[in-house]
Amino acid sequence: MQDSNPRFNHATLVGCCAVLMWSVTVGLFRSVAEIFGPIAGAAMIFSVAGLFANTIIGAPKLKTFPRLYLWVGGGLFVLYEVLLALSIGTATDRWQVLELGMINYLWPSLTILFAVIARQQRGHWLLLPAMALCLLGIAWVMKGEGAWSPATFLHNVQRNPIGYGMALLAAIIWAVYSVFTRRFGKGINGVPLFLVTTAAVLWLAYGLSDEVTLVFNLAGLLQVCVMGTLMATAYSCWNYSIQHGNLALLATMSYFTPVLSVLLACLWLGVAPGAGFMYGVGLVTLGSLLSGRASQ
Repeated sequence: MQDSNPRFNHATLVGCCAVLMWSVTVGLFRSVAEIFGPIAGAAMIFSVAGLFANTIIGAPKLKTFPRLYLWVGGGLFVLYEVLLALSIGTATDRWQVLELGMINYLWPSLTILFAVIARQQRGHWLLLPAMALCLLGIAWVMKGEGAWSPATFLHNVQRNPIGYGMALLAAIIWAVYSVFTRRFGKGINGVPLFLVTTAAVLWLAYGLSDEVTLVFNLAGLLQVCVMGTLMATAYSCWNYSIQHGNLALLATMSYFTPVLSVLLACLWLGVAPGAGFMYGVGLVTLGSLLSGRASQ
């Protein structure tokens, strides 16, 4: 049952906390990947996240799970996490990490679009120009400091087509997961189980890969612990919020994640974005805010 205030309630506030915690993930994901490797680093993070979630929140009882949410929702969650972690971890350089992070932040607008299509939110014609602004912002980010052209765009994608494809697909999948969970989750928090499953999939991928043998160090392990704890908490908050809070308002608050994420990632990774990059961030944020307005 949802709280009495449909616009801003306790569940919506909990989701806003998830947005703040997500803002640090891009920089930390990359930092851990540089230390332990993209697959092993992600597997370590999700192992800690799964352990923390199952210890603090408690292991979910499979008998209580709606079957559709367990298999489809769980599959979407695991696929999203694997795609996002690998796209950031396999970026060719730290600048590309910011670009891939921005592509992933198309998910708030996509969430509202899919929610309107699924008749979970009201829609408005402003949604189309809002999506166009988001796409323009992504194109601006990817052009660097020069003039944008289709050739420039293709050049950036060709540097790492798999990484860019995974980031875009991850954004689509997370939007679908959010809308799907609201419809079929029935109040169940599957995050502890989904995190453990994601870790298992990544460890299997690591065992089949040619990544070098893990070499542990204290600084890297501390980052893994911080990242895993934040991730478990953030996803648990989000899972609760999308089922009991205001989905449109949650997506609107998520629009500020790109700005916070870019600022924190730049500080952590030592990357200084130029004016063009910040213009792109602004366009994505503006388009996302407009799409939030279009859903009210």
